[in-house]
Amino acid sequence: MENRIKPPAPGRRAGVRGRLLAGAATGVMAAGLLFAVAELLSAFFGTTSSPLTAVGSTFIDFTPAWMKNFAVATFGTNDKTVLLLSMAVVAVILSAVAGVLARRRFAAGAALVLVFAVVMAACVITRAGATVPDLFPLLAGTAAGLIALRYLAQAVARRQAAAAEDDDTTAQTPAAQPDAPQPTRRAFLVRSAVVAGAAVVVGVGAGALSSARNAAAKVRQALRLPAPARAAAPLPAGVQAPVAGVGPFITPSADFYRIDTALVVPQLDPGQWKLRVHGMVENEFTMTFDELLAADLVETYVTLTCVSNVVGGNLAGNAKWLGYPLREVLDRAKPKAGADMVLSTSSDGFSASTPLPVLQDKREALLAVAMNGEPLPLEHGFPVRMVVPGLYGYVSATKWVVDLEVTTFAAKAGYWTSRGWSSHGPIKTASRVEVPRALGRVPAGTVGIGGTAWAQQRGISKVEVQLDNGAWQPAALAAEASVDTWRQWSYMWEGATSGTHNVRVRAYDADGTLQIEKQAPPEPDGSTGWHSITFTVE
Repeated sequence: MENRIKPPAPGRRAGVRGRLLAGAATGVMAAGLLFAVAELLSAFFGTTSSPLTAVGSTFIDFTPAWMKNFAVATFGTNDKTVLLLSMAVVAVILSAVAGVLARRRFAAGAALVLVFAVVMAACVITRAGATVPDLFPLLAGTAAGLIALRYLAQAVARRQAAAAEDDDTTAQTPAAQPDAPQPTRRAFLVRSAVVAGAAVVVGVGAGALSSARNAAAKVRQALRLPAPARAAAPLPAGVQAPVAGVGPFITPSADFYRIDTALVVPQLDPGQWKLRVHGMVENEFTMTFDELLAADLVETYVTLTCVSNVVGGNLAGNAKWLGYPLREVLDRAKPKAGADMVLSTSSDGFSASTPLPVLQDKREALLAVAMNGEPLPLEHGFPVRMVVPGLYGYVSATKWVVDLEVTTFAAKAGYWTSRGWSSHGPIKTASRVEVPRALGRVPAGTVGIGGTAWAQQRGISKVEVQLDNGAWQPAALAAEASVDTWRQWSYMWEGATSGTHNVRVRAYDADGTLQIEKQAPPEPDGSTGWHSITFTVE
């Protein structure tokens, strides 16, 4: 008679699954305590001491351009939230594996935890401004996590041994009734509650302590801005397109796009902020925040654009800025012959390479301290950032700026230019349709079409729209505030008939040059193409 392997009984299979789940839960809870302790202690050290922040920031640093483009195009300003969620999923999976290993052999699970701790330590110590003491929160968190892993693994092992004994007893005496909860199961649940509760309490405490120690937010709320030495010219009447649904001419600060490499917003105390100006200059100096506020500040409207903005995208915004002209800073420093670039660096290590002549000409390139009449929001660079008309942000708009080095393109490269992006980054002429919305539905009759166009430092002279591949029609231009701001446009389509329709838009700069029709991705120097949308008239 043929020998056959008898499959495990359903109860035995369920027991194996239960023990695996218990092991996985052990690892996840221990990891939760590890990170909670590390985050709590990191409040007493530099921002780079947070292992989660350090790992995420390191990942961003090594992200290839194509992946960055995909993330921004897919998730927009939610890219960092998606990264954090992805990190959380990976952490759960890895900690679950460590817990399952520790269930069988604690040394194996502990070794995996230590490997991850070494990787995180490398991320912490290599961040800009990190020091050896910044490793302490991770070391303390790792110790707490290992203790918790051991504490829980012992309960799982005892539960496993008791379950095996129950299996033997059941096999010998089928009439046995092992329905009563086992002491080892209760012990595991009690220990799990202790570890999970500790992780939650410590985590909540970390968040509360971080908020309480956030001096930057408190100082920002109390900060009173000086009156500008030269206020912005009043906006002309009619800068807003007369079509409902077109975005506001001035972008509210809360709605202004945010694309940067900072996983966690730097918290800088203006009282401690200093700007170092050095390099190929005759006069190196350091400027404090009080000195900056005491200077002759100017106010101006400037539209900023991210190089990652796709055709028709929303990574552009217009605001009123208050700051000190960078040409005045450079006049004081006196750049030496041969210098052609200024490398600006933020407190978190990001850098941008800006052409020196751009910062010395008549455009209002600023060390900005305010946005839309209020101190800069924390996420937009408080206390000081750069605002440079006419250049994409990756080569000009350094937030939380703390260092300006006058140098050359041959000697130094900025964060993104060292990763293959164009070194100069002038903004290209662009236009977009904002109304109707893509795939939107509008009533028949007169349909208002509108949007925005920009060509910073050149200005917009004409916008045209095309309906259903017909002839190009001139759009009505709203008033122009300056060549450094975007310009809105509108077109009233009389007698719109029911059905599905398509509208395209194109713009001309002040020189009469038509924006590029050929579709191109953002990399390496900004996207091109005429924006089009499809909508339905009912």
